[in-house]
Amino acid sequence: MPQGQVPTTPDDGRTTRQRRHSPLVVVHHGAGKGKSTAAFGLALRGWNQGWSTAVFQFVKSAKWRIGEEQALTTLGRVHEQTGEGGPVEWHKMGSGWSWSRKAGTEEDHARDAREGWAEIQRRLAAEQHQMYVLDEFSYVLKWGWVDVAEVVETLQQRPGYQHVVITGRDPHPDLLAIADVATEMTKVAHPFDKGQKGQKGIEW
Repeated sequence: MPQGQVPTTPDDGRTTRQRRHSPLVVVHHGAGKGKSTAAFGLALRGWNQGWSTAVFQFVKSAKWRIGEEQALTTLGRVHEQTGEGGPVEWHKMGSGWSWSRKAGTEEDHARDAREGWAEIQRRLAAEQHQMYVLDEFSYVLKWGWVDVAEVVETLQQRPGYQHVVITGRDPHPDLLAIADVATEMTKVAHPFDKGQKGQKGIEW
């Protein structure tokens, strides 16, 4: 897109402004590092626009408090105290729903994932947020805990102005088919390959 010019103008009956303000489904996937990091970067941009932002973590343990969680929830408090930016919610195991693959049966995990997805559906129907980050949601679909067709239909029919960002490896082809933005993170090099474990400021 040289100088911000799009390569084509669709004959869809909409104005340039309408197309520029369209709600997006964004999928960050692949074996490389940076999927969640990129999604949380969009959440930061949403906060700056004054949007209501909600993060739903489906796999990571509740005991692991990542840096983005601390930063975004702090910004949520800034909004509450000063009105700057937008409201922020962060949901994970131990904060309303359990999506971590902790001790328990497969059905326990599947039930928790379905309950979490049902809550997201309710919020989409109510147009509760402008930005949703469904972190590692692709695994929930891959493991069959939530029906792919239902997710696709819900996302395609969501009302209003609501961006949905989904992360994780091996996204279902039907999810990719409806994505407005799909970016694959390809691993070229990673410290883990050299025997280095995760470190502060990089992994969390």
